[in-house]
Amino acid sequence: MSNANDCGAPPKHGAVCWNELNVRDVERAKKFYSQTLGWDFEGVPMEGFTYWIISSQGARVGGMFEMKGPELAGVPEHWLTYIGVDDVDARLEKAKAAGAIICKDALEIPGVGRMAVLQQPGGAFVAWMTPKPPSA
Repeated sequence: MSNANDCGAPPKHGAVCWNELNVRDVERAKKFYSQTLGWDFEGVPMEGFTYWIISSQGARVGGMFEMKGPELAGVPEHWLTYIGVDDVDARLEKAKAAGAIICKDALEIPGVGRMAVLQQPGGAFVAWMTPKPPSA
């Protein structure tokens, strides 16, 4: 995970730190972005699926997730922006108090950090993540 403007720096609270493409056909998306932007893709086995790391000119710039399952049936393909936060659980409580809807409760992603997805008042979706400390 990195800040969009400094891919080697640890994420800062409140800064965009990752972008994720959520698709139904991974191979089609890989072909499109490889042909149009020259991106490379590295598959990372996860429990029950493969997560794809997107690289541009050797730098990690995002990830790709294949949307499967009935809970995602009506969700269109989309990009999801991740914002780094200091404490995702505490920030979710503030978000709820400010009118957000929690779409995916905070969960631990092994080796990465703790993340959640919410819908802000007005309708936009965003992910918040507290990254795992580099030494952990």
